[in-house]
Amino acid sequence: MKIVDLKTELKSTTYPGRGIIAGLSKDGKYAVSAYWTMGRSAGSRNRIFVTENEDGSEVIRTKAFDPSLIAGDPSLIIYAAVRQYKNHTIVTNGDQTDTIFEGLKEGKTFEQSLRSRKYEHDAPNYTPRISSLLTIDGGKYEYALSILKSDDGNPDNTLRFTYTYDLPQKGQGHYIHTYMGDGNPLPSFEGEPVKVNIDGDINSFTDTIWSSLNEDNKVSLFVRFIDLQSGKYETKIINKNM
Repeated sequence: MKIVDLKTELKSTTYPGRGIIAGLSKDGKYAVSAYWTMGRSAGSRNRIFVTENEDGSEVIRTKAFDPSLIAGDPSLIIYAAVRQYKNHTIVTNGDQTDTIFEGLKEGKTFEQSLRSRKYEHDAPNYTPRISSLLTIDGGKYEYALSILKSDDGNPDNTLRFTYTYDLPQKGQGHYIHTYMGDGNPLPSFEGEPVKVNIDGDINSFTDTIWSSLNEDNKVSLFVRFIDLQSGKYETKIINKNM
């Protein structure tokens, strides 16, 4: 698969929806994870990322910027987006973060944990659930991406795809997102995750993503660089509403 320039890819559509990137820094020292939210409606744009501590572990959650604007099912926009379980980093676009977390605790694999879930119940879009799992073990690093989506808008059939990357390459990652572009209903992502370049340190990488997303529709961004040797990490969060 040909590598695609990340900035060009992100600028190619005004509405890729929520997106996840997993990969390896150019110097080969850091596992890289990114996740962002976007929105077209007032409710979808009414979100921020916040950092909380649960049982000694850091959790990144989405929260309503203005609680008075919450409408409909809040579980689709309010959830834990990032959790840690031992040497695993879980990043998703919904409350399946908790499903994966509990599955790993029970000894299930990433894929097995998601068998109980399907796309989001937001007809007629049936927004895909996208998820990532980054695993570091003794300096060895691998990651996986998953998408659960309807069968071309048919809610009776859930399509499940898991992509695993056993030997990440320096300066490369894979990008998956919820929508192929704007529309009504919104067209679900198609094909394999896009191979993209990962350049610079956490600051420049964060800036590349944020500056490339559509100004009107971008909402929040999370980026994390994890040291492959120590397991320590640095996190950057940008909220448009802050």
